[in-house]
Amino acid sequence: MPEIVITYLQMNSPEELSPARASDPDFIAREAVERDWRLNRAMYLLVGEQWGWIDKLGWSDEDWKRYAADEQLRTFVATWRGATAGYYELRRDEARAVEVAYFGLAPDFIGRGLGGALLTDALRRAWAWDAQRVWLHTCTLDHPAALKNYLARGMQVYDRKTRQVA
Repeated sequence: MPEIVITYLQMNSPEELSPARASDPDFIAREAVERDWRLNRAMYLLVGEQWGWIDKLGWSDEDWKRYAADEQLRTFVATWRGATAGYYELRRDEARAVEVAYFGLAPDFIGRGLGGALLTDALRRAWAWDAQRVWLHTCTLDHPAALKNYLARGMQVYDRKTRQVA
């Protein structure tokens, strides 16, 4: 039975951020201020399909509507010359911990050196959202360079768990 290793990372101060240089001025991330559950679903499928994201695959339209309407959720879409290049979602809890809940590039934009810039943007916006702590988790099913990117931006591992998959 194969194992998945889940790694939890955090940053406890904005000063810990080691930003990546913006690799391309045409690569821009903007917040989707108008909430549209269809956008969250489309981005989840676009980015997550290649990595086997399944936690929301069975969701109904009503599930997606509730999720996207949460005031503690913010969605950011990255574009390159007008094409959808990736996204991330930030979710804040009552203790002002901000989770980078979903993060990734669209398949056609992987390998272009954009992941560090997108993560830098996500971490800066998380801290600007009055965060006390910023955290995320990744696993061995994610892009092979994901963990390296998180560590290079200054995030620190605080927990690891192993899970068996069927």
